[in-house]
Amino acid sequence: MIDERRPDPDQLLAQVREQEARAGRGRLRIYFGASAGVGKTYAMLSAARALHAAGERLLVGVLETHGRRETESLLDGLPRLPLRQVSYRGKLLAEFDVDAALDSGAALVLVDELAHTNAPGSRHRKRWQDVEELLAAGIDVYTTVNVQHLESLNDVVGGITGIRVGETVPDSVFDGAAEVVLVDVPADELLERLRTGRVYQGPQAERAAGNFFRKGNLIALRELALRRTADRVEGDVRAWRVEQSIATVWKTGAALLACVGPGPEAEQVVRSTARQAGQLGACWHAVYVETPALQRLPAARRAAILDQLRLAEKLGATTAVLSGADAAAELARYAGSRNLSTLVLGRPARRPFWQPGLARRLAQLAPGADLLEIACAAAPARAAAATAGQQAAQQGSLRPLPYLLGAGASLAAGAVGWLLSAWLDLPNIAMLFMLTVLLVAYRLGRGPSVLATCVSVAVLDFVFVPPRLSFAVSDLQYLVTFGTMLAVGLITGHLTALLRFQAQVARQRERRWHALYEFASRLSGALQPEQVLDATHEFVAQAFRARAALLLPDVEGRLQLPQDPAAGAPQPEAGTAQWVFDHGRPAGLGTDTLPASPLFYLPLVAPMRTRGVLALAPEHDGAGWLQSPEQRQQLDTFATLTAIALERVHYIEVAQGALVDMESERLRNSLLAALGHDLRTPLTLLVGVSETLAASRPPLAPQQLALAATLKSEALRMNTLVANLLDMARIQSGGVHLHLEWQSLEEVVGSALRASAALLAGHTVAATLPAALPLLQFDAPLLERVLCNVLENAAKYTPPGSRIAIDARERGDLVELRVTDDGPGLPHGREETIFEKFTRGRQESNTPGVGLGLAICRAIVEAHGGRIHAEQAPGGGARIVIALKRGAPPPMPDLEPEMEDHHE
Repeated sequence: MIDERRPDPDQLLAQVREQEARAGRGRLRIYFGASAGVGKTYAMLSAARALHAAGERLLVGVLETHGRRETESLLDGLPRLPLRQVSYRGKLLAEFDVDAALDSGAALVLVDELAHTNAPGSRHRKRWQDVEELLAAGIDVYTTVNVQHLESLNDVVGGITGIRVGETVPDSVFDGAAEVVLVDVPADELLERLRTGRVYQGPQAERAAGNFFRKGNLIALRELALRRTADRVEGDVRAWRVEQSIATVWKTGAALLACVGPGPEAEQVVRSTARQAGQLGACWHAVYVETPALQRLPAARRAAILDQLRLAEKLGATTAVLSGADAAAELARYAGSRNLSTLVLGRPARRPFWQPGLARRLAQLAPGADLLEIACAAAPARAAAATAGQQAAQQGSLRPLPYLLGAGASLAAGAVGWLLSAWLDLPNIAMLFMLTVLLVAYRLGRGPSVLATCVSVAVLDFVFVPPRLSFAVSDLQYLVTFGTMLAVGLITGHLTALLRFQAQVARQRERRWHALYEFASRLSGALQPEQVLDATHEFVAQAFRARAALLLPDVEGRLQLPQDPAAGAPQPEAGTAQWVFDHGRPAGLGTDTLPASPLFYLPLVAPMRTRGVLALAPEHDGAGWLQSPEQRQQLDTFATLTAIALERVHYIEVAQGALVDMESERLRNSLLAALGHDLRTPLTLLVGVSETLAASRPPLAPQQLALAATLKSEALRMNTLVANLLDMARIQSGGVHLHLEWQSLEEVVGSALRASAALLAGHTVAATLPAALPLLQFDAPLLERVLCNVLENAAKYTPPGSRIAIDARERGDLVELRVTDDGPGLPHGREETIFEKFTRGRQESNTPGVGLGLAICRAIVEAHGGRIHAEQAPGGGARIVIALKRGAPPPMPDLEPEMEDHHE
């Protein structure tokens, strides 16, 4: 049976990922209050003073005291960061210097008034974006926020106080803070502070008392702050229960769907849904359905609707723009496919009685969904502006030319029917008018088709129905004909217009998917970065009507500007592009980071790392060129495909390089093995000849004996070199098989010293091995070869008379054997490279050898499952450390027979 107390692995995995994401980031603490004057800055400074007294490296980045003496007194003794002076319209404005804070080395920075808007020309538009950069650099931040500055509560506070605050902070920043400290003061105490000048000074205090600081306002704001803090604490409690594996019944709320419409209530619907989603801890979506009628709205109205979708996305929603003739049907279909059980929609101020409400239609199409209508009480000026906007939209949508063409087509059909009246009956002429209405609906839309239907009925009655040239009807049956013709014409025109609209939507979707398909197909065959660049330039220009530039990093992670840019390619700014690459976030045109830039910068984030930056310059000016969520999603898809293609090309190059290295290594090993076998026979012959010459009778002259001895020593040296070559080739090919036995380390050290006695004749050798060393499992001849090579290396690179010490020690589950000399030591920074093949301790030296001895040592030791490394000896010189696994030797058998007592 499944243990219900077992923690949810998905929740644990999400928590682990969140902890990994926050591992390298600084911690954000927000001092949160209902309004100014509650003591947020005072509490922040009090905590900072305590940390400073404890030795914390902190810095006051920017702080507003508003003339409060108690707050200013807490600044004494705290290090402060000089503010940066920004020139704006002939004035110098003091702003927070984020670059100086990054370079200060402080572990904690105090940044007051998180919702502050920076002066134009600053790197970021908002101060909370400066704080995000500090957090990304691993610096902790203390800051302050009032409840009216939270984005989701901005309109609620405006409705309570009558004052709409322009500076806001996204709720994602508030919810992502490591700590939120609520600073709370009762309304009466806060009013007393205002009267005594502890909040504002002089005339500013009088204006605040008459407007914002009213007791009812302060009570309502305090309730909002408490509720928002409680929501945050509830999330912390849930995370703590998951971490502690506490099985409880979770309070899960249904996912919400905000139905964004063209009316003035759209903003309140978005903000209200964001608040409720935050209170319930649920995800939410915001969707706008573009019907044929809404598609004909002026560009300004459509831009305003897309602004609401951008606001929803900023508040944490998943946004989408749907196309369809029936908004209720599209919303019901979207909610059903994503299991969104609560639909939030606005209640319009006025609606014609003959139009069915959206709520009624949704109740019919989605009977299992909960519907929540938001009361949208707009101010009179705002309502008047909205009404004027709707009237202007209706007037703007009535273009006269299509209607004139529709009426003219009906009149032309009447003329054709008049010419053919001698051969056609009245029903056939009526069919001619029906065909005209159908063609008008297909080419010009619903409105012209309605006018064409009315004109057709009028022309048919006036020209063809007796009495002719009169609207009088002699037979009542013609009235039925007229009514039927009018109804059929209207229905046919409506259906044809819907078909035309749906065909247009299908063509747009097909065009987007076809562009993505062609782009992916083009990238799938790219084998070089240049091919990826060309495909990206071409398809971005076609799909988004923008000029593109692709910036790729070098080996050090610095973006390189295009050396030979194509004609008309944009000129990206290196600093902005590097910031986008380092932070993995878009910037520039249409964003909150450097919005004044004429280019839009998008990071190319691949599964393994960021591969570059795509800079786009739209053909027309303005930040609204990419407001549609579908366009942005398509651009993000283009960027992802480009990043994956660049990463694939990179790994193709890596694989090709690895294949070349493997083939080169194989050929080199084959060459070494062939040369070794061919050289061993003549070397053996030379050794034999030299020994024969030395032992010949009569004896050779002393000079000749010396030549024979030199010949023998050089032949033996060459024989050792060939043996090393063969051993390395055998090890690389996997031809060495270990014969492991439990043996004593002292025996191997003794045999290696005896084998290297001739090389060590001019040196002082001391071996100190503890008597309690355990038995180790190793191949004795191979380990002896390792020690011989290490001793030979020490003898080569130390002057005569040097001391070479051999000792061993136990270290955890390892036994380390160390060979130390007091020679000149190792070259700095080459402690690891000396173990590579054909690498010598000194590049230019008279010491013989080709650099294979230590490489063979490392291969043999690693084959035993151990490690070998070099280090500088404490008293000068070099030390080679061989570490072997200790293991557990089998028990020794008892050789003495057991004695038993026999009792007679």
